Amino acid sequence: MDMQGKCVLITGASKGIGAAAARVFAAAGAQVALVARNAEAIAELAGEIGPSAIAIPCDVSRYWEMEAAVAACHTAFGQLDVLINNAGVIEPITSLSEADPEAWARAIDINLKGVFNGMRAALPGMITRGSGSILTVSSGAAHSPLEGWSAYCTSKAGAAMLTRCADLEAASAGVRIMGLSPGTVATDMQREIKASGVNPVSQLDWSIHIPADWPARALLWMCSPDAAEFAGQEISLRDEAIRRRVGLI
Repeated sequence: MDMQGKCVLITGASKGIGAAAARVFAAAGAQVALVARNAEAIAELAGEIGPSAIAIPCDVSRYWEMEAAVAACHTAFGQLDVLINNAGVIEPITSLSEADPEAWARAIDINLKGVFNGMRAALPGMITRGSGSILTVSSGAAHSPLEGWSAYCTSKAGAAMLTRCADLEAASAGVRIMGLSPGTVATDMQREIKASGVNPVSQLDWSIHIPADWPARALLWMCSPDAAEFAGQEISLRDEAIRRRVGLI
């Protein structure tokens, strides 16, 4: 997939899938805007990638910050072609009866409200231009309840529905909106899950988790004509047929 002349904004770009996506899209010729709360980490990554990358410190749970991030893309690169809603947290891992209300709400703010904020900031320009892609990193937890993960499961389920709503509203304007459920990925989040010891996911052997560049490459493929048929849907990277189409196996 040739992304020359395209601007891609990636949230949660300081590590994991977000950082891998930044490298994959930059290698495909894209100009990348790296968004995360960790200013030092995204500045270092932008320096590694070079002039085609900019670092934008941002808390996705605050709409005005996401609005400013999208505006920065228009200023630096002329437009925003692809938004990747990747930022997310797994904590708090706890029972509902013991959950700290503020920590629980914070997870919703990042995982769900952060996706809305990104969509709300990016959609007007994409609709006006008649093109663009919004890709949201989802999870199997959006569809299956797991012990201790009430905030994560609930927020991911909400984000999956947001994807469907956004597609319903924006597809006719030429904007492609999809979700990606990557499965378990070898990132810091999986280390937090492992350390919790809660539910069967924490018991998985590390060798089962896929590398972060697999979902990154899948996100790139989702921008290609080959993925057009999946608009409005959630693609599962557990699906062997999808892995073959992406070129992972």
